[in-house]
Amino acid sequence: MYPIDLKSDTVTRPSKAMREAMFNAEVGDDVYGEDPTVNLLQEKAAAIMGMEASIFLPSGTMGNLAAILAHCGRGEGAIIGVNSHIYINEGGGLAALGGVVPLTVDDSSGLVPPSEIDDNCRPVNVHFAPARLLCLENTHNRCGGLAASPAEMKVSADGARKHGLAVHIDGARIFNAAAAWKCDVKEYASLADSIQFCLSKGLGAPIGSMLCGSKAYIGRALHWRKKLGGGLRQAGIMAAAGVYALDNNTARLSEDHENAALITKGLSDGGLEVEKISVPTNMVYFHAPAAAAGDLHVRCAEKGLLFNAAAGGRIRLVTHIDVSREQALRAVEIILEEVSGK
Repeated sequence: MYPIDLKSDTVTRPSKAMREAMFNAEVGDDVYGEDPTVNLLQEKAAAIMGMEASIFLPSGTMGNLAAILAHCGRGEGAIIGVNSHIYINEGGGLAALGGVVPLTVDDSSGLVPPSEIDDNCRPVNVHFAPARLLCLENTHNRCGGLAASPAEMKVSADGARKHGLAVHIDGARIFNAAAAWKCDVKEYASLADSIQFCLSKGLGAPIGSMLCGSKAYIGRALHWRKKLGGGLRQAGIMAAAGVYALDNNTARLSEDHENAALITKGLSDGGLEVEKISVPTNMVYFHAPAAAAGDLHVRCAEKGLLFNAAAGGRIRLVTHIDVSREQALRAVEIILEEVSGK
């Protein structure tokens, strides 16, 4: 029996039906463009986003990195949120591998205000790294899994367009945002020059992300994928999981949101401080009392509930396809028992 694993939505295991699709996948050499299942996945992803083309990459980190490097040259600037996944959790790849300068801005609202964009689009001057790109994140991880609406994102995107910037969306969980706002993901993609989304989070595939954009842009990104070591051979085995995920797992994301809402209510009713998010998705951030926070994850693990250690007393729980309503409720019971010392 598997534990209740709320560390992340990256921990999902492929279902029996997904495994069968992977087993039966027709394959070829993708570097030659000859893997029919990869080609099918790329065509499907581009169509879903309303874009001309897409490429399959091993991870969201590589997807974002290839995206930025296809937009920016060495010494050019990318405007990114100081709380963004790209800035905090992707190893500084844009600077280390591409020489791209991160121009950090306040994204504590989950968005980048136009005023922050204005401040980083400075006059042409030999002293300044010129801004070329705005990166947005939706849903926004460190802002509690906040889902921004297409209208809210358009304000930021329009602020970038005013200065001639390209726009990239780190949409690792963009389908969660669309589920929260009950809109089509095309509404988000239409705001951007490129969008990356993960197959291996809420969609339940074991690996892979998609980067979508124009044919010319994806051609540049494909070159960067190769330079980053992301050239794939018989990748249809992995791509088949992505095809299955897009066909079967997008419509059910609201169930994960409902389970997260159950956890939020249960922990709040139990007296814990739970962060209130205007438009929540599948994440719950709560603060445990100082006396309990240090080893709470260890004690809960002994009862079959997994989550990451507290960072400054702040703990994240993430619901996903492998967490049922009953498990969500049991998670609340375990946490409250351990916090109270029962």
